[in-house]
Amino acid sequence: MPTKIYDISYIKTIYGKSIEVSPLKIKYMREFMHKFDSVKTAQDEDEIIQILTECATIAMKQFYPEVDTVEKFEDNFDLKTMYKVVEYAGGIKMDNEEPEDLEDIEEQPEQAEVSSKSGWEDLDLNKLESEAFLLGIWKNYEELESSICLAELMAILEQKREMDYQDKKFTASLKGIDLDDATGQKEEDPWEAMKARVAAKSSGIGNGNPNDVTSLQGIKAQQAGFGIGHGLDYEVLNESQ
Repeated sequence: MPTKIYDISYIKTIYGKSIEVSPLKIKYMREFMHKFDSVKTAQDEDEIIQILTECATIAMKQFYPEVDTVEKFEDNFDLKTMYKVVEYAGGIKMDNEEPEDLEDIEEQPEQAEVSSKSGWEDLDLNKLESEAFLLGIWKNYEELESSICLAELMAILEQKREMDYQDKKFTASLKGIDLDDATGQKEEDPWEAMKARVAAKSSGIGNGNPNDVTSLQGIKAQQAGFGIGHGLDYEVLNESQ
């Protein structure tokens, strides 16, 4: 099943207009999180709601540019929708639709995940953007930040690093070095394992177990290292013996 980089959702204005919401592009995310940071110093729940509304208004620059002020946001959306905008735009999961105390909201920045374990404050964004910029896709950093969100940036870097590793692996193999063994990253390819099981079952040999060397014959045996000169050897016995 294909995987998704991020989730999208839809909200409606109080007038019934449907609007798509998703993680903010990095350009807007910077401004969003800078404003969200002020939640930590908020004095009461009214101030928290005001800050969150301002955050949601920043998100509208991407989702619904016509709503460019807090007043317009409040005219178009209710409180419940505002929380949903904050959740999808900033990846900030709200524990309650209407948080009951200041502590609940103050803890939220720790939940704004941009990778499996890191939060916004732990992210060296400049370094990550510089790594992605080397791909030569964007003419400047402004274009990069306007084009992708954090989830997309992380996915791009993950693939770039995988491609770099495969290039190094190939170069190492030409020198007789198994880079997977050297780095401790060797693991069985699930697709190749599945094909081996299917082949073994169809031949009626090995009970579908890819580790059963009796199911490896011909070129497959050679590829797996079990052909003559590839793990198994032979010797010529004197016929008189």
